Amino acid sequence: MNKNLNLSRRDLLKTSMATAAAAGLPVSSSLLAAEKHAPPPIGKAEHVVFLWLGGGPAQVDTFDPKVRGDAKKRIPGSYYDAIDTSVKGVQLCEHLTRTAKLMEHVALLRTVNHSVIDEHAAAINRMHTGRATSETVVYPSVGSIVAHERGPGGEGVPTYVVMGYPNLTRGPGFLGAKHGYIYLTETDVGPAGLTPPPGIGSDRQSRRNALLAKLREGYMAQHKGDEKVEDYAGIAADALKLTGPDFMSCFNLNEESKSLREAYGGEFGQRCLLARRLIQRGVRFIEVAQNLNFINGTGWDTHNDGQLKQHLLIQDLDQALATLITDLKTNKLLDKTVIAIAGEFGRPSAFDGGGGRGHQGAAFSCVLAGGGLKTGCAIGETDELCKTIVSRPISVPDFFATIFAAVGIDTNRNLFAGERPVPITDGGKPVAELFG
Repeated sequence: MNKNLNLSRRDLLKTSMATAAAAGLPVSSSLLAAEKHAPPPIGKAEHVVFLWLGGGPAQVDTFDPKVRGDAKKRIPGSYYDAIDTSVKGVQLCEHLTRTAKLMEHVALLRTVNHSVIDEHAAAINRMHTGRATSETVVYPSVGSIVAHERGPGGEGVPTYVVMGYPNLTRGPGFLGAKHGYIYLTETDVGPAGLTPPPGIGSDRQSRRNALLAKLREGYMAQHKGDEKVEDYAGIAADALKLTGPDFMSCFNLNEESKSLREAYGGEFGQRCLLARRLIQRGVRFIEVAQNLNFINGTGWDTHNDGQLKQHLLIQDLDQALATLITDLKTNKLLDKTVIAIAGEFGRPSAFDGGGGRGHQGAAFSCVLAGGGLKTGCAIGETDELCKTIVSRPISVPDFFATIFAAVGIDTNRNLFAGERPVPITDGGKPVAELFG
């Protein structure tokens, strides 16, 4: 059979509607209804690594390069030259050389957008929850939703880990503390609170745990039926399981070869290496922040002089990302793992008074890799200034719906804030081009 004729139901519907439209014929209401109610795609990935570029990377200097500009003369454009990649017609910034060679495993979403005022806190919330803040509901983060829907992928491991500082926007919201995260800021130490203080041996720790268990049982008996108390008790019990050597050994990166550790690069790269080890233990969702140690003075918030050494951040990202892709592939985990890359917004191609860039939420780039998706593409097009979307806009809920679908979550289902149904995304649809 000619593979070009092997269309999915969704493809057939779209082809039928496009043919009718091209011929000037009215599109059947039944066709429109069928497309509207077509089942969402369901992928087979099992894990997500969310690389968080806090501050907001300039898409024009990374994943959506344009004609070269000039900061000194205030001529809008890219700060760097563009280079070809392993995918014909798709270019990246010249400092993404390693990633360019692996472009067949990467999908660039160049037209992500949101309407949030270009202020960091509100945009960070939007890029973690997919929704505006509410006075009545605290919405869960993308990580907590994956944790809630998929559960732990192994015995004695958390579902959700954040390598960065704790923040409400990364939390479980109305899903409850059970679907929250554990966090760490140092890869070689592990999560705070899971390592006994100096001088506390295993026997003494066991006695403490036994005493704590009795106190907890008594308190639960006094508050029988209180869901919050029961959730807290469950979390405490799960946390105790994580303090054992089985899980904590995951943070001993010295078990990896020196050559692999060097290939990953600096602190951000070591976090990415740890993410791979956490995946092997069964952790479902891992957020890895790059901005804990600013190597250019400002992180991705490249106002003024932050622009001058932005290439160091890009090179750091390039090294870690390319090695993560290769390492996952070597361990036969790439198709099982969605790598997602995002910041709170992008940046305009125009330069500010100090030679840097401001904020822009109207059009920016996010990235997906691996996960069994149809990668090796750039989806969406922006104008010559990277300011306006020309074709194929992608909303933040669409971006989240794509992640959910890739890990086998039904994007049509509802979550529940008490008895109130809440759609799993705010009207998002998976990016159909990434599913076969």
